[in-house]
Amino acid sequence: MKCATSPRWPSGHVLPDYADGGIYGLACALRRWLHDPRAGCEPAGVAPGEAANIVLLVVDGLGANFLSEAGAGSVLAAHCRRTLTSVFPSTTASAVTTLLTGASPAEHGLNGWFIHDRRFGGVIAPLPLELRGNGPLGALRVPQRLFRQASMFRDSARPVVMLSPQEIAFSPFSRHHARGARIRPYDGLAMMEEEIVAAVRGFGREGGFVHAYYPRFDALSHAYGCRSERAKACFGQVDAVFARLCERLAGSRTRILVTADHGFIDSAPERTLQIAPDTEVPAMLAAPLFGERRLAFCAVRAGAEAEFERWATEALRERAVLMSGADCLDAGLLGPGRAHARLAERVGTHVLLMEPGWTVVDTVEGEEPYTLIGVHGGMTEDEMKVPLVAVVS
Repeated sequence: MKCATSPRWPSGHVLPDYADGGIYGLACALRRWLHDPRAGCEPAGVAPGEAANIVLLVVDGLGANFLSEAGAGSVLAAHCRRTLTSVFPSTTASAVTTLLTGASPAEHGLNGWFIHDRRFGGVIAPLPLELRGNGPLGALRVPQRLFRQASMFRDSARPVVMLSPQEIAFSPFSRHHARGARIRPYDGLAMMEEEIVAAVRGFGREGGFVHAYYPRFDALSHAYGCRSERAKACFGQVDAVFARLCERLAGSRTRILVTADHGFIDSAPERTLQIAPDTEVPAMLAAPLFGERRLAFCAVRAGAEAEFERWATEALRERAVLMSGADCLDAGLLGPGRAHARLAERVGTHVLLMEPGWTVVDTVEGEEPYTLIGVHGGMTEDEMKVPLVAVVS
């Protein structure tokens, strides 16, 4: 990785791998296989020119450390081939988009749950298309202007089925990133299992690709903690579905891959840095924080840079590492490829890389505050490392 001069990092940090050791490399291999009938797919064990089916199940939030520890003895753990790194930041908006496009966050430009884009009024959440504190975006042609990276399924040489929960299957984000695929909504794990089996059985002799996304493990980890009994129970249900898929698809020339977009850590309330509106910090900023609670991008007002850096150095000692936006870009943290036209704006002038266990949140008028126990977006091993499970059926 290209790095700035002697950058400082949070304790125990893991850098994203944008070669074969990360989900970016997996996405690139799948994209090549989809578009070249003669190509193989090494992560799935598909030889060049081989007719095969590939099922990719993305379990949102399933970290490699969770699988090896809390998931020890599971069928998924038994078939875990290796670990991969997430992208930077280790969050759904960035990583899922990479897994749907084969593009790095630098290319697709969705570098966090919240991004900064002045065209749409400032800080927005691109997946639900909402402006922080002001509800749904009302600008014309928002999806066409916001989502510029093509889906990896577009013009695929092989048939593709994309499975998503019914509540998000036809959202603007999903519709754009599913172009070239047949969208199949599902309601619950049992229905997802049936849809996967039906899709594989419906492919012809040349095979096809199923992309299935499952978010409930992530939601439970946020709400109750990443090692909570509810999260573990949900994992057990996913493991049972995986075991049945291995049995039901046996003999069908199908490779079943399971990975995730990121892992998790838990954060205690006393390790949440609250930036209140009546403090000195908001006056230094030209916009609310964007990115994640575990990794915040900041747009500091011109002329306030030295004051902000002094505050961050003194007030955030042992809580966060401060990096300039320019150094973040120079370090290659968001990956290779042609940089998105608005990437510098979306990274901001400064970046707060939170130390393990710490989060940072600010207040926006009209936005309901909420508490998360399980969090991600940072650079710890628990957040950055995800499993690659692979089975040949």
